[in-house]
Amino acid sequence: MSTNGVTRLKVLYFCEGFTDIRFVVGLSEICDLEMAAPAWEFRSSGLADRIDHSGITLKVDEIHGKRPAFQLRSFLYLLRNMRKYDVVLSQEMVRGSMNATVAGKLTGVPVVTYLGVAPVEYWRCRRERGQIGWIKSKAGEAFIRFAMSVSGRLGTAALGMGPYLRDVAGKTSSNPGVGGYYGVDVNLFRPVTAEQRRILRRRHDLPEDRFLIFFSSRISHEKDPETVLRATALVRKQGLDAVIMNLGGGFKSFLARAKELGITDAEEWMIGRPPVHPMQDLCEYFQSADLVIQSSLAEGAAFSTLEALACETPVIATDLGGMAVQLAGVAQLTPRQDPQAMAGAILWAARHRDEAVAQAKKGREYVVANWRREKAFGDLKAVLEKAASSRLPTNSCLTFAPPSAAAITPASSCSRATSSWRGATAGGFKPRWRWRAGLPASTCSITAAAMEPSWP
Repeated sequence: MSTNGVTRLKVLYFCEGFTDIRFVVGLSEICDLEMAAPAWEFRSSGLADRIDHSGITLKVDEIHGKRPAFQLRSFLYLLRNMRKYDVVLSQEMVRGSMNATVAGKLTGVPVVTYLGVAPVEYWRCRRERGQIGWIKSKAGEAFIRFAMSVSGRLGTAALGMGPYLRDVAGKTSSNPGVGGYYGVDVNLFRPVTAEQRRILRRRHDLPEDRFLIFFSSRISHEKDPETVLRATALVRKQGLDAVIMNLGGGFKSFLARAKELGITDAEEWMIGRPPVHPMQDLCEYFQSADLVIQSSLAEGAAFSTLEALACETPVIATDLGGMAVQLAGVAQLTPRQDPQAMAGAILWAARHRDEAVAQAKKGREYVVANWRREKAFGDLKAVLEKAASSRLPTNSCLTFAPPSAAAITPASSCSRATSSWRGATAGGFKPRWRWRAGLPASTCSITAAAMEPSWP
């Protein structure tokens, strides 16, 4: 695609799960973007609606089926379609990226993986919470390690969201790099005055005269709402009139968690609400808060802490994962599952407001230098262009010929061209592979050299 005489990369963003509208919109600004995603996650997360209302035009292929069906159908989809793109950007480094990098090797299309979580650590949290048994835990971890090994070795490059995840990706990839994901819009997430904070609290029906703690995280197996709830209960016993707020799809689980912990008066100081649009009202909740807390059992980049610091709102975070690497010196870090230590940090932030805000100001400087939106997408564009330049000329190729019954069925949308790809696997067909030599340059190739693309 050419814009003002400049040819833009044609990129497929291949997702294996949920993704953020901010990342999709930013990607559409730096390339000629198309997207493939699992249908259920795409719809249930609200991403389909948010794309419709974003103003961008984006073709999305929805791949139906849960894990086994998605694994097969997405692989066939990639083999059939990925030659149309200069480069594929693949979410994470597990099941989806294993498909993408294998298909990339077979078709000669560069694949850049983008790691947003620490997969093994997150998986172990399920076992720690008793959600899975020992056998499933070990089998799942073995698969995760295998998939990451394949993705790392076959991918052109592997980005990790921040330096910590860069190092996780680097355990299997010889070409790891730091990615800023969707970055922080520092013009949107910015400091406000005390009077502006009071106005924002009135606007969102939040208490004006109480110490407001914002626990912005979704409620999932790797998060630790129990510690922050226990810490809040402790500081209240010591005289701090604290309230804690959570926004997200799991806010009802957050409210119920206090009852499970035996905290009888939690209804007096807990606020739970559905998620708000991350590109519209979310910043005002960070600006309204006295303190942002991210309490986790495992963590990657923890973007909520970066958005809070951009607002110069003091932050307390668990001293692990990406937060330990990124937040040292600009936030209060407390040990894992230590409510007493977290309570002490809350009291310090409340009683030493000027010092806490001064620390957060340093945090904003760090975010502006390293995590601002423009830098994140500028850096990503450079990585994609470099990966695309590694695509080799075509002399021969493996071609995949699915039967004609495998089709993409279009569906109309005002701002998003959407299609469904199910693949005709029910008829018992076998994929037909054939080696062709001497094909024209318009047909993608794979050679012996292509099996190990160079990446300076």
